[in-house]
Amino acid sequence: MSGPSPVRRRSLHRTLAALALAVLTAGVAAAPAPAAAAALPPGARYALVHGCYALQAADGRYVAKAAGNGYAATATTVAAAEPLRMQATRLGSYLLYGRAGDFLSTTANAVVTAADGGPDGDFVVDTTPDRAAFTLVTQAGRALTTDAAGRLVLTAAGSAGRFTFAPADGCATFPEAELDATGKPGTGKTPYSETRGLIDAHMHMMAYEFLGGDIHCGKPWDPYGVTHALPTCSRNNLVNQQGEIVVDNFLAGETNPAQPQDPVGWPTFRDWPAHESLTHEQSYYRWLERAWMGGLRVFVNLFVENHALCSLYPVKHNSCNEMTSVRLQAKRLRQLEDYIDAQEGGPGKGWFRIVKDPFQARRVINAGKLAVVPGIEVSNLFDCGLKDGSPTCDKAQVDAGLAEAYDKLGVRDMELINKFNNGFGGVAGDSGTTGVIVNAGNKLETGQFWDLETCTGEPEEADRTQYTLPGTSRDQLLGSALAILAPNSALPLYPPAPHCNKLGLSTLGDHLVRGMMKRGMIVDPDHLDVIARKALLSLTESQGYSGVISSHSWSTADAYPRIYASGGIVTPYAGNTQSFCKAYRQIAPKRDPRYLFGFGWGADMNGFGGQGGPRNGPDPVTYPFKSFDGRVTFTRERTGERTFDINTDGVAHYGLYPDWVEDLRHVCGQRIVDDMAKGPEAYLQMWERADGIAPEYRERREARLRFGRAGLGLTKLAVAPEELLRGGGQPASRKGRVWSYRVKGRGNAKARVRAVFTPGERVGLVISDASRHRVAGVGRGSAASRLAGTATRFGSTMLIRRAGAGRSYLFGVRGGRVRWAAVATAAVTRDPATARRYVALAGLR
Repeated sequence: MSGPSPVRRRSLHRTLAALALAVLTAGVAAAPAPAAAAALPPGARYALVHGCYALQAADGRYVAKAAGNGYAATATTVAAAEPLRMQATRLGSYLLYGRAGDFLSTTANAVVTAADGGPDGDFVVDTTPDRAAFTLVTQAGRALTTDAAGRLVLTAAGSAGRFTFAPADGCATFPEAELDATGKPGTGKTPYSETRGLIDAHMHMMAYEFLGGDIHCGKPWDPYGVTHALPTCSRNNLVNQQGEIVVDNFLAGETNPAQPQDPVGWPTFRDWPAHESLTHEQSYYRWLERAWMGGLRVFVNLFVENHALCSLYPVKHNSCNEMTSVRLQAKRLRQLEDYIDAQEGGPGKGWFRIVKDPFQARRVINAGKLAVVPGIEVSNLFDCGLKDGSPTCDKAQVDAGLAEAYDKLGVRDMELINKFNNGFGGVAGDSGTTGVIVNAGNKLETGQFWDLETCTGEPEEADRTQYTLPGTSRDQLLGSALAILAPNSALPLYPPAPHCNKLGLSTLGDHLVRGMMKRGMIVDPDHLDVIARKALLSLTESQGYSGVISSHSWSTADAYPRIYASGGIVTPYAGNTQSFCKAYRQIAPKRDPRYLFGFGWGADMNGFGGQGGPRNGPDPVTYPFKSFDGRVTFTRERTGERTFDINTDGVAHYGLYPDWVEDLRHVCGQRIVDDMAKGPEAYLQMWERADGIAPEYRERREARLRFGRAGLGLTKLAVAPEELLRGGGQPASRKGRVWSYRVKGRGNAKARVRAVFTPGERVGLVISDASRHRVAGVGRGSAASRLAGTATRFGSTMLIRRAGAGRSYLFGVRGGRVRWAAVATAAVTRDPATARRYVALAGLR
């Protein structure tokens, strides 16, 4: 168990101090109540989170437990009251957790003590109209008040009693997974500067709702806490009569699918979460929080669904329609953001922020928070499947689906396909026994098996290899699967490998990609067959489009140089550290030097993607260790009664990714970690280019330019960061308040044009040390005497020439020669000292 994180505690202490003033004015003795109380500060209802309080009634008395399993406002001091821990269930709603590990709760007609938290004890806490007190109303709309004897009773919401919260001691600690991480996560120097951190570009945190919502045990959060989110897996759909988790063992590839497992979750977790367990929750929000503390700054959450598997699974409570599931998962993602906000003290205060564009994402990351990018990975995107060779949608349906995904669901990253052929193109397929089953699912969904041929290209330009023997020779397990998935069918006889799906990219697929590019969305060609992927990349290349990513090793090696040459990025499937290191060494040399190179991973967690197991090799991870940036110290993570160690457990849950990165440093060296630290920045720059920002290599400043009152060429004064990007393209670097642009031409290898922002986030100074960037013919290398009569001394090393309209030209002078030229706003040139500070920020003197 653990209490609030260090960051939360500091915020909480400040809040308690503010609230204490209001409470003290309310008095600590019995009636009469004070005539007037100080107004509660804004956001007081949210700031109660995790605090320990006594509940004070309007007459000044405090609530304590009463005879008959109830509560009464009979205590005259805080010490005699029942101390209650305020555990947020959502923004503005709370469980009131007692010192005995029980809850202040309700029945239909009474206020009672309950052994567990739930809707009956979930109170909406709000301030009264005069902001002097609080009301507490149940989810059913019944309010707390006191009767003549002081007992807590229920009444209509319009007659709610007035209560205040007095800081108290002696509260129980609400059960929670520990972070086992100390330190403050890093922030950027400015909201618009370069980012530093780690990126996971392929994750399925909301997959607990997919396949009907009952195949997955646990969920990433629950309003009523970890004991509800990570429960014992005793549901019939997951276990047999002996409590053996058959489905999970089968998906994990166990030789005996009936091998017994312990289904107990909180608090023992003997057998799950585990790196090879695919039907148990592995991304509980506190585990993700630990990864955030370890430097995770971009998190692409893909909504995932599979209609065929959902339809076949016998127990479900959600729809199997893939887009219906996407909508539900998008709703759940927003609810999680609100829940984390509630744990951190109010709207917008959480570390988990859903973002809509690269500019918002940059600000989120530089604030030290996690930018969450919504995406989609399903087989029948926009209900556009394939039936007997014909698509089940048209262009109008695709356009409507794109509009909904982008405008209503906030989707910005998308794959065209997942496991089966669809109206957009062909699928690469799975291999081995999984391929047999998935191919049978393709038959069920589309009416046809995959139509494969022997590939004629290079060996790396092939889809997944399939069995080439007739289906009747399969073992009993596969034969049973075929009988269920594709009754009365025999698997096709394929020619020799390597295999390629003949389908390719359809006309609708081409239309979809064009629609994504028009909206600046990120296109992921993973899972497409080789022919389709080549066509897609030819299309994006023809448009000069950078917004392309291969997120989890489901593209072929021939695609990576093309993705990099377009300005896209590649994040291989995470897996174990040895395989990831191998992927890095194969992929990194394919980078394009015109673009920033950054690396990341695709966890594919919760989407039936296994995680890296224990390495069992030399030089293991030793605890404690530091995060990649040295800001946070990690010890072994503990959840309930179980302690996790990367050396023995592998990536059993998402909270072990900081440990995985540390193990990767041991296995692969510091260089890979340094490149991974640039992953978020590479992703953001790719996304900026997809949004229409010109790439840096194409927007280097001309060798010959003339300063004017508006700036220097494309580098304008008085504009905000996004406006400068849209007008002037991507800079070569963004260090704090200084953006730097390279200059074309011989002799300008070290020359730069620099834009220096004011604290108000407007360009205040444009400065260049390129020889042909001049003011009326005067620039670097010119004799300072040429400024005689037009410029005056401005401090010891500068000359100034007024340009009108509140703008001035500045010249750095040394040894009788001009070293640099600049144009600045009045705020920068109000005095020489201020101007010198801006010039120094630019790295010049």
